[in-house]
Amino acid sequence: MTTRSAEHTTFVIERRLTAPVARVFRAWSTPESKRQWFACHGEWVPLEYALDFRPGGTERNYTADTDGLLHAYDARYIDIVPDTRIIYAYEMKLGQTRISASLVTVAFDVEPSGTRMVFTEQVVFLDGYGDNGARLQGTEIGLDNLELFLERETSPIH
Repeated sequence: MTTRSAEHTTFVIERRLTAPVARVFRAWSTPESKRQWFACHGEWVPLEYALDFRPGGTERNYTADTDGLLHAYDARYIDIVPDTRIIYAYEMKLGQTRISASLVTVAFDVEPSGTRMVFTEQVVFLDGYGDNGARLQGTEIGLDNLELFLERETSPIH
């Protein structure tokens, strides 16, 4: 018998980016861009990716780790204010087992040097899943990848 549990946590990551707000927002909202940076494990095998960036739209990112285990990310966009904020909810599964559900807010503010981005995630880990800080670490790696993507990008996305 499976023991049922729900362990809640919240984390906030703030980044100051040298790119203008519109460019940072496009990196989140354009499938061709987001797919390039939205990963925390470069050695994992991409299986499926789709992004329908609009309120009520969805995002799917399925990968297999080095052991072949499916890591499934399914999101639904709740609120989008261009160049200001994105709010979405998502669930994560390992294989067919749901391990967490989250609510995320990404806020963007104009600064003289570029953009202040604040990522806030409220997560509930389910049924004894022992995260041990991996979600925070993976999110930080993903946001590091966003910064690198913005630094590499030389022309605006159309």
